[in-house]
Amino acid sequence: MVRKKVMPATHWSTTPVARVLHPIQEFIHNSAAGGILLMIATILALLVANSPLADEYDAALHAYFTISLGPFEIRENVLHWINDGLMAIFFFLIGLEIKREVWVGELANPRAAVLPIAAAAGGVAVPALIYAALNLGGPGIGGWGIPMATDIAFALGLLALLGNRIPLGIKVFLTALAIVDDLMAVLVIALFYSGGISFTALGIGFAVLGLLLLANLLGIRTVLVYVLLGLVVWVAFLKSGVHATIAGVLVALTVPARTRIDPARFVERAGSLLHRFQTSPLEPTLMLTNEVQQSAVIELEEACEDVHAPLQKLEHSLHGWVQFGIIPIFAFANAGVPLAGATFTGPTSLVVLGIILGLVVGKPVGIIGASWLAIRSGAAALPPGASWRHVIGAGFLAGIGFTMALFIGSLAFGESELLDAAKMGILAASLIAGGIGFALLRGSSRQPIEVQDQPIDAHMQALEQDIS
Repeated sequence: MVRKKVMPATHWSTTPVARVLHPIQEFIHNSAAGGILLMIATILALLVANSPLADEYDAALHAYFTISLGPFEIRENVLHWINDGLMAIFFFLIGLEIKREVWVGELANPRAAVLPIAAAAGGVAVPALIYAALNLGGPGIGGWGIPMATDIAFALGLLALLGNRIPLGIKVFLTALAIVDDLMAVLVIALFYSGGISFTALGIGFAVLGLLLLANLLGIRTVLVYVLLGLVVWVAFLKSGVHATIAGVLVALTVPARTRIDPARFVERAGSLLHRFQTSPLEPTLMLTNEVQQSAVIELEEACEDVHAPLQKLEHSLHGWVQFGIIPIFAFANAGVPLAGATFTGPTSLVVLGIILGLVVGKPVGIIGASWLAIRSGAAALPPGASWRHVIGAGFLAGIGFTMALFIGSLAFGESELLDAAKMGILAASLIAGGIGFALLRGSSRQPIEVQDQPIDAHMQALEQDIS
């Protein structure tokens, strides 16, 4: 007798749509998926920008699109809508991540926070100094902020490809470092890449931010309130001269991070409601008319809402849209550089060289040096299960600047040949730094994890053998 294969009786295993979407869902939940999609978008941008479609690509990015409401209107080209509008959502997510890390994450513990903060500070200062030294007095000096930032999607995507061979402590360290790095980049954008300030518009923006803070203090947890008022803040900052993406970070900091009930009370309440639900017949058709079960389900939904912080809800909702939508769109719109006949001489060559040296040399040197000082002074310790080899590899991965570097480049140089040079430097540096970091971590993962207090010199000697 032939036995039929019995499939689990679940909704997802029986619907045709689910069978089609299942591979997509698995890809989305893969930690490396965001980095892979970002890489595909970048390659596509380069191919299109160097194909017969180059003129259409450029024309599409510079086509104007207007949103108007009565006498009020915002008119920007598509590229600016992406860089000022969609990227504000990206920065909003960064703000949520920063608040979460400071509230309950790696940065909430002062002792644990010292290492990523010190590493990020070194990884920001050294690349900027290298770039500035090369471009001092030249037209490219305005791009000193380009090699400062780390692309967390690419960096963590490469770490994910190495699987569990890399200590969890290094993944946490790199994530916290990238978040602090992003915060510093946001401050740089706000202070040095904004101009022509309209204090009236800025005052309106901060007044609405005050209303959002008041809403938080009053216990208003409706996400729509923060979204709608956040849009007003974004428009005010857009008109103020301070870059509109900064509004995203500031609005995120006003979103409530507290839950209404604690986990113990939620478990007690949920258990009581489930018990009440089970006292009635568990027939699907009867539930449509069973008031006891319906009220139990409604109260359980309210309990889930009370134990779920608005910050957590927004971060979870936006993560997929940002990782798989906004960032790839940004990359496709900004990474297209015409390569035919590209020659970099004089100021443009110094921009390219400054970015490459800043990300490939300055970033790891700053991170490793600052980490060594913090640990040597006793203010911090190596991440659990990690060695200096892992820290060095992570330092090179942090040299993948990409998304934030492209963004700062567009603010620094506008649409000029210096921007094209900056894009080439960013792409080349990210490829080199990412390749070195991946190779070092892959090599170190085959080695026993060294004792944490082993001198860094011993690890450098071992690394020289790996590289050779």
